Amino acid sequence: MRSSTRALGTEAEKRVRRYYLLRGYRVLAANVRAGGNELDVVVRRGRRVVFVEVKSRSGERFGDPLEAVGPEKARRLRRAAEGFLARNPELLELEIAFEVAAVRKGRIERVALI
Repeated sequence: MRSSTRALGTEAEKRVRRYYLLRGYRVLAANVRAGGNELDVVVRRGRRVVFVEVKSRSGERFGDPLEAVGPEKARRLRRAAEGFLARNPELLELEIAFEVAAVRKGRIERVALI
């Protein structure tokens, strides 16, 4: 991965963490490996834990960030979440959700993964 791409991703993840914090969530983890895959951001508000996949693009010519999360990426996200929950069993009783946070031109769009 080129350093400019990595920097873009790092900045997007930072913005997404701030976005959730401003909405009353607590960040439980960021950039952690679990279940053989990486979790970008894990947040909690009340009895709800959200596993967030962060996607950003530097411009429209690279496609929409949401297009980068297909069935295989969703499967890996769920697998990582299972690993994270196995290490944090106190969270098993909570509602679990999966979201993609698409960062485009400084704006964040949250989309639930089914």
